[in-house]
Amino acid sequence: MWGGRLGALLLGWGRRQAGAPGRRLLSSNAAAQAGISAPRCWKCGGPGGPERGDGFFCPQCRALQPPDPTRDYFSLMDCNRSFRIDTTKLQHRYQQLQRLVHPDFFSKRSQTEKDLAEKHSTLVNDAYKTLLAPLSRGLYLLKLHGIEISEGTDYKMDSQFLIGIMEINEKLEEAQNEAAIKEIESTVRDDFEKAKEILTKMRYFSNVEEKIKLKKTPL
Repeated sequence: MWGGRLGALLLGWGRRQAGAPGRRLLSSNAAAQAGISAPRCWKCGGPGGPERGDGFFCPQCRALQPPDPTRDYFSLMDCNRSFRIDTTKLQHRYQQLQRLVHPDFFSKRSQTEKDLAEKHSTLVNDAYKTLLAPLSRGLYLLKLHGIEISEGTDYKMDSQFLIGIMEINEKLEEAQNEAAIKEIESTVRDDFEKAKEILTKMRYFSNVEEKIKLKKTPL
């Protein structure tokens, strides 16, 4: 079931890469190479953008800076842009960032920094939750490549897939014992493993895409 859905998505993604612009966020280095000037620190006016220092605090006055809009969740959480990530490393990074930007640590700072801490903390929470769950991680990878699935939409789903999902939900509602629940869980896990295999292939498509871009770049 899942294999059919994601297979169709990845096929569509592969066709779009020939020239259609995606929604991938620029990295800080890419932004710099594109000639985008780094923002100045809101407090002291110094070069406090994401290309300077640790990316969160101004290297001059140590004031908390606004979140970097060019940074995607993988970059923020120090993970490779891949379906397979080290979730233990992800958890450690999450704890590290919350120690840096949690609003509780800015109770005696200016209102501007309090507001920025709220934004950073929310962003870190969203990034952590998205990358921790395999499904949301895979969908986010698709989004970075210009493919986004809205909640509740079918996205050209075949009737067999939709009927299968409904049957699973019905069986779950009717399950009266642990054995029935485990049987349903086993079925879903098998389909989910197929989805993971397809999403993992995105890493290789992404590598080819980068090579194509390099080939197209004038020497």
